[in-house]
Amino acid sequence: MENNQISDETKSNKTQSEIIKKLREALPDKDQSETYARKLKALSDPTRLEILYLLSDGELCVCRITPALDKPQSSVSRHLNILKNLGFIKSRKEGARVYYKLTNPKIAKKVKELIELI
Repeated sequence: MENNQISDETKSNKTQSEIIKKLREALPDKDQSETYARKLKALSDPTRLEILYLLSDGELCVCRITPALDKPQSSVSRHLNILKNLGFIKSRKEGARVYYKLTNPKIAKKVKELIELI
């Protein structure tokens, strides 16, 4: 009977090794993991989350975002730049004004869902 237990344990270890091997193959590469981590880190800032919420209803000029957040324009611009560089938002210039919108309208909804999950 002891031989059976050893045999079952060996099978179990082999199965676990196979599972781990498959999981490792499914992992994103290091560059992708770093990109994902940077994006998630960006979402950990309350001001950036508020900006995404504001933009969930559509395009806004920075002149509207700044008073809505009650923050200095330089601070809001810095946060907008971070979100833009990470691909969450895009901008367009119209005269002296810069307008921002989500690169994908689903972003704000997915961020809200993520927050609800945690």
